[in-house]
Amino acid sequence: MRILALDYGSARIGCAISDPSETLARPLAVLEPPDPRAVAELVTAHEVERVVVGMPLHLNGREGEQAEATRRFSDELEQLLDVPVETYDERLTTRMAAASRRAGADAPEDALAAAHLLEGYLASRKRGEGA
Repeated sequence: MRILALDYGSARIGCAISDPSETLARPLAVLEPPDPRAVAELVTAHEVERVVVGMPLHLNGREGEQAEATRRFSDELEQLLDVPVETYDERLTTRMAAASRRAGADAPEDALAAAHLLEGYLASRKRGEGA
């Protein structure tokens, strides 16, 4: 199954996609400004079967204002798309993306954050924790 991961932000969305075997996650694009219709175009173009939106939780696991905005965006996507949309904890993905950039990764930081989110999600599915 091909899965699209989104690192949603108020200014832009980092995107990453898995291969059909759910083994690899690669940075895909940055959508600026964030637009559900642009996400729908990616879903169609890449034959995506599931969308995972990163949920920005505080380190203690609590949700803040950004999590509320992310949930609203995720709800918009659910109404627009014909594939399942779910959220997944994205704590520390931005730091991981910054480290990847420092290590020489060529993709935009937001897309790298989405790729790290997707890697975590894919690992959880292999452990039987995901949908």
